Amino acid sequence: MHSTFSTLPEWLAHCEHIHPQTISMGLERVRKVAQRMQLKFECPVITVAGTNGKGSTCAMLEAVALQSGYKPGVYTSPHLVHFEERCRIHGEIAKAQDFLPHFEAVEAARLQGEAVLLTYFEFTTLAILRMLSKAKLDVAILEVGLGGRLDATNIIDTDCAIITSVDIDHTALLGNDRETIGREKAGIMRAGRPVIVSDPVPPQSVIDYAAEIGADLWRFGKDFNYEGDKQQWGWAGRGRRYAGLSYPALRGANQLMNASGVLAAYEALRDRVPVTAQAVRTGLAMVELPGRFQIIPGQPTLVLDVAHNPHSVAALTANLDAMGYYPTTHAVFGAMADKDLAPMLLKVGPLIDRWYFTDLPTERAESAVHLQQKWNALQMVAGGTRREVPTSLYTSPQAALTAAVQAADPADRIVVFGSFYTVGEVLKDGPPRLHAKHLGE
Repeated sequence: MHSTFSTLPEWLAHCEHIHPQTISMGLERVRKVAQRMQLKFECPVITVAGTNGKGSTCAMLEAVALQSGYKPGVYTSPHLVHFEERCRIHGEIAKAQDFLPHFEAVEAARLQGEAVLLTYFEFTTLAILRMLSKAKLDVAILEVGLGGRLDATNIIDTDCAIITSVDIDHTALLGNDRETIGREKAGIMRAGRPVIVSDPVPPQSVIDYAAEIGADLWRFGKDFNYEGDKQQWGWAGRGRRYAGLSYPALRGANQLMNASGVLAAYEALRDRVPVTAQAVRTGLAMVELPGRFQIIPGQPTLVLDVAHNPHSVAALTANLDAMGYYPTTHAVFGAMADKDLAPMLLKVGPLIDRWYFTDLPTERAESAVHLQQKWNALQMVAGGTRREVPTSLYTSPQAALTAAVQAADPADRIVVFGSFYTVGEVLKDGPPRLHAKHLGE
């Protein structure tokens, strides 16, 4: 007799306690349960792997599909505020009760015959994949959780793989260098099918694996490219061009790389999912994704970014630099303990005038005290004449943001970054509109 629950939070709590480990790499268990469920997709599947840019790429793929009149389904992780954000069908976040029959089906299959232990991620992935497979979609867009080769999403054979940037992250599970990590991400490729590599300098391991299995490799700079000026940009691929495109609604220089990969994917799938130039224009101009260099107007200006590894923090730093002059930049920062924090802090450090270090509501997080100690240690190593940067400690991102708003002048900016948890806590009640006290009030 298998467990059954009447709410999504109950199911999620159940999923947390089935497997003794949070992450357990390998596809045997997931594949076994998927086979018992007879899980399969009738529509084209696009799978997106990479260190950074996956969420943005999925959002752009979805936006173009919606503008083309298709019914897309998207699986993405992690979520910012609510679990339901992980599944979007026809542009809408799925409702909590819609997940229930699919959790029920996974539990029944898991216990059919010899019980299979699934991690939280594996169980929830199977439930969402089943949900998408039953939704009569025109295209399914799957974001890889971790790596690629051994990620639960890889039980589905993709029709088009996209590999965004490859950089150092999750070293304990994926390896310590780009070549090893690239090989893990290359595991989503399939023989004879297109793989779009939007990283301009991909690891050789990615190129070699494509050749080894006979995938149809589309390389940035070789099979597709973009160019742009301040007003607009254009894209050229193997058999098609787009000119005079307005910039994607997602901000940041890195988004043109992601958008280029999206257009290459649709070009590679044009016989099955044809899209119009107008759908591309409108889709990219309207795409939304919270927490990706999201600028919330107000006084002071608020910038939200889930950047949580050296590569994404470098992109955030470049984007902040391009915003122009602000008298003071306040940073609310909370991060996981297993991240390579030193290069992140060193990179963005010169732009930050005040730090608000925060605890996060998860055991994996580094404490605010330790973050402050790491920052102080880096300042000592830097030596020489250094500017004094005030730091303070908080028990939550919300408390840190409140303190930053109180300390800020209306013309300042506040940047919240370091983790999905840091940004998610700030967005819990919707995007905050900031109103700093004006001088003389």
